[in-house]
Amino acid sequence: MDELVAYSFALTVSESKRLIAKGVVALPAVQKALRDGMVIVTKGSTNAYIVEEITGQPLQKGAYVLGRTVPAKADTAVVFDGSLPILVLNRGQRVEMSLDEAIAHSQRGDVVIKGANALNYRAGVAGVLVGHPQGGTIATIIGTVYGTGLHMIIPVGLEKEVAGDIRELATRVNLCPEVSRAAMPALWPIEGEIITELEALKLLTGCEAQQIGAGGLCGAEGASWFAVWGTQTQLAACRALIESILGEPPFGA
Repeated sequence: MDELVAYSFALTVSESKRLIAKGVVALPAVQKALRDGMVIVTKGSTNAYIVEEITGQPLQKGAYVLGRTVPAKADTAVVFDGSLPILVLNRGQRVEMSLDEAIAHSQRGDVVIKGANALNYRAGVAGVLVGHPQGGTIATIIGTVYGTGLHMIIPVGLEKEVAGDIRELATRVNLCPEVSRAAMPALWPIEGEIITELEALKLLTGCEAQQIGAGGLCGAEGASWFAVWGTQTQLAACRALIESILGEPPFGA
């Protein structure tokens, strides 16, 4: 039996998104749905990387994003218009469908992939900020997730861990909508199969992974430090994986 060894590294936000995207595509539920059912990739920044991993084609990622957070006074050249159609695959073949149409055609065991804005990792709860008056993407899909058995996967980086309890925060934010809604988005707690960097590393290499630090400078703001443990074979696979994603350009670069 191989002796356990350890390894640590830091990933920028864009590198983490690439890692999470690879992990999502490797999920057994996703692989099964690609073979036998439907996969729906809703719009979002991490989901743009997932589209690239599924299709093997580069994507104008800003055009796959609706809601976003950028510096208040930033002069960004990235076009965030959501103009690209969502990726819907039926038995691995792309089909042209709106989100409403895809959800209407989905069946038990099909997969919908929806990102998040907040995370309580230990509680297994994510949160979505909602600014659309009809509830946006999550409102479109959540009834079918519960009613039909649509498998919701939530890819979200550990950078989105928040200090408060998402359910308690949602209650406070949403309790008096006539007061809060004009000044802030709603916060919608969601549950599903949460995939962070930790799950991606386990899926792709077999290593046990933990986050041991966060933050950075000079483009590494929002970065996370990870420690991994595994056999020599697993650590070799992990090193090769990490080397392949280091240097991932910042989103929109």
